[in-house]
Amino acid sequence: MTTGNDFVKAAQKHVSEKYVLGVRVPKDNASWTGPWDCAEFISWTVYQVAGKLYGCDDNGGNPAIADAYTGYWDRDSRRLLTKISIDEAAATPGALLLRSPSADLIGHIVFSDGEGGTIEAASSRLGVTNLKIAGRRWDTGLLVPDIDYRVGTIAPVTRPGLVLRVTRPTMKGTLVKDVQRALKAAGFSPGDIDGEYGPHTAEAVRAFQIARRLVADGEAGKNTFKALGL
Repeated sequence: MTTGNDFVKAAQKHVSEKYVLGVRVPKDNASWTGPWDCAEFISWTVYQVAGKLYGCDDNGGNPAIADAYTGYWDRDSRRLLTKISIDEAAATPGALLLRSPSADLIGHIVFSDGEGGTIEAASSRLGVTNLKIAGRRWDTGLLVPDIDYRVGTIAPVTRPGLVLRVTRPTMKGTLVKDVQRALKAAGFSPGDIDGEYGPHTAEAVRAFQIARRLVADGEAGKNTFKALGL
């Protein structure tokens, strides 16, 4: 039976390969070695190991042209996949951790290695790499159907500090103004310097992240703050 560790082993073989945001990957091409984006990397690996499409525009369609996207993984999380806690996912080899997209902004999805780490197509700067689960914002853990997962010792995962993102009600305050001013100084217009983290500011953050080769999700956390000099 296919196990979660099979996902980990298959994904780990591609560490150090190139990342390109929005690239389309043929899921039935076993020889593919990049480039990847986060959702394509996960969908390709799941298809190669388990023989089924998930997280794609048409999970029943042609794997050669199926388009993977975090929004489709979010859709499947409500219909096809099993939701688990972040702590449980961090202790489960091959489990997924998803940060869902919002508005027109992308999310992010990774494999858990079961020991608090990830295997993920992270960004154009890092490519496919191993990072930590702790200190990052995730919406849910996920399990793919018909996979034998073995859960290790579950321990609390450190949650991130403040992450600025588009929410309802809108995030407001001095820090948002600082981000807006820093974006404007760097040549990325956030709209009015009004201290409100709305779609215009989020798009400016996303453009800045792309330029700095960060995860381009339009959310401002510690890595984006650092890149902005905050």
